[in-house]
Amino acid sequence: MVTYDDIVEAREIIKGVAKVTPLEHSRTLSEMSGNNVFLKLENMQTTGSFKIRGAYNKIHHLTEEEKRKGVVASSAGNHAQGVAYASSLMNIDSTIFMPIFTPPSKIVATRNYGANVVLYGESYDEAFKKAMEFTDKNKKTFIHPFNDPYVIAGQGTIGIEIYEQLKDVDAVVVPIGGGGLISGIAIALKHLKKDVKIIGVEAEGAQSMKLSVERNEIVPLVNLNTIADGIAVKIPGPLTFELVKVYVDRLVTVTDEEISRAMYLLLTRGKIVAEPAGAVSLAAIISGKIGLRGKNVVALISGGNVDYGLLGQVLEKGLIEERMMTKVILLIPDKPGSLKKILTYLSERQVNVHDIFVERTSKDIPAGMARIILWVNTLGNESIREIDEFLKKENIDHKIED
Repeated sequence: MVTYDDIVEAREIIKGVAKVTPLEHSRTLSEMSGNNVFLKLENMQTTGSFKIRGAYNKIHHLTEEEKRKGVVASSAGNHAQGVAYASSLMNIDSTIFMPIFTPPSKIVATRNYGANVVLYGESYDEAFKKAMEFTDKNKKTFIHPFNDPYVIAGQGTIGIEIYEQLKDVDAVVVPIGGGGLISGIAIALKHLKKDVKIIGVEAEGAQSMKLSVERNEIVPLVNLNTIADGIAVKIPGPLTFELVKVYVDRLVTVTDEEISRAMYLLLTRGKIVAEPAGAVSLAAIISGKIGLRGKNVVALISGGNVDYGLLGQVLEKGLIEERMMTKVILLIPDKPGSLKKILTYLSERQVNVHDIFVERTSKDIPAGMARIILWVNTLGNESIREIDEFLKKENIDHKIED
């Protein structure tokens, strides 16, 4: 098992390698959730996530012979970067197995830290099995992403930092993939403040720990379905499973829609870039799933290594939900000048046209007419209402989607 003393030792070992990340209060998110919300920003950590803490602590404890032979890891991205960077600091060879659908940004970053990257399998667990085969064949040391005492102790240093930054913390909400992060944090905080609540959050489409705890046995998932690739784990570790049962007070899940909303709020309200796995803690808080009101609650933003294509989708989806972007469908005569009057009106009211599409050949479009689909950036509901009134006044056949 892992003790508080192991975490204290890890803190000394990673000093100068891992940063003490900020704990920032958010007035907006506090008002939205009914709690006093603080954000522990591990997205600002070296390599963009908390993973360097555990990876460095583990590799530090290897024998000289093990270091000489090199290390192996399997990861959906963040552990890969942590192991690659930690290995490079100690001049140790590293080979990382990553699922083939890992975001390109994470693959490139891992290679840039000096690792040999092997893409294999459609999930973390398939990459893990291949990595273990490679490890045994080449007599190297496998650095497990969560089911390892040294890794857990390294991640637990976050718990000490949270307590030092907010001694009257009431609850800490932590993402769960394999369970190493929440195990370490829970051990540290329960030692420092026994009444603190530790709440774990999984994606609804990858809730292996929650199901396992509910059945009191490790339950492998058959399928994973979530945008939170960083916590998409089919099987919890035996060690983390036991630690979660002892130290974690509650487990909840969030949907991809709730994760996307949390990412959008972090970006637009806090100017904080979080990956889906890093935003699940806030998603649970603002969706009211943690069962607390009026408390000092810390949301652990565990990483910021997000795929840029997905980030763009999240931003656009958020803008649509807030009515800052909307879809306007027009049916107008297919002749010069028909569209100009509409675009001129939009321009005069600071409404930017984001995208424009023209259809002429569908069966439901009369001859001599064209369907125009406009995606426009608006100033909100009032702006959309004015557009609707203008189009009605001009007798233009149209539909504005909600």
